[in-house]
Amino acid sequence: MVSDPLEDLRWLDAAEGRCPLGGIFSVSFFHGLGPAEVLRRFGAAPSGEPDGGHGPHGRPPTLGTLCERAGDGGGFVGAMRTGEWTAAVELCGWEATLPDVAERLSADCEMVAVTRHDYAEHCFVYAVGGSVVTCFDSHVPGYRQGSAPDGLNAVMRETGLDPGSEEMCLDDPVATSFALAAAITGVVFTRDVLERPLLTGAVRQPLV
Repeated sequence: MVSDPLEDLRWLDAAEGRCPLGGIFSVSFFHGLGPAEVLRRFGAAPSGEPDGGHGPHGRPPTLGTLCERAGDGGGFVGAMRTGEWTAAVELCGWEATLPDVAERLSADCEMVAVTRHDYAEHCFVYAVGGSVVTCFDSHVPGYRQGSAPDGLNAVMRETGLDPGSEEMCLDDPVATSFALAAAITGVVFTRDVLERPLLTGAVRQPLV
């Protein structure tokens, strides 16, 4: 029986009412940076929340509690360590995949970011050392921009994406982008991240 490479990621493509992160969110991965430094790059100190960055009863908040606190307004970012990478989650936000912001966030490091935006465009960005290497609309991965738009072609093929296709990819575009991110980072963004402790802060102008 052939395993489904997207099995652990399809929850990120679930309908807005069934996806815990909602219909608009971004997840970015930073190699070699800790959660506090990632928050600093977003302009948010770990103590930036009114409760000092802690959840109920003094426990660190989780992504699940961040979802509850952010509501429909967003404006928060949460960061958690995942091996050699730190994952940062923006609810109701897409800062990390804006080209100029991605350039600043990725200064002196490697960054992969995915945005789901049900009312605009889903987006994938790979940036290194302050330069966007490859980026594309997750629905149409055949149309890419960046300093080396074909730089991930081999990895894309390994994850089932055809870098030469001009057709729209309508099936699981967000999950597929997260599969590509996992191929680069080694981090599979499974649903259990909702229960992991993380540092949080309010999103402001990036400081890098």
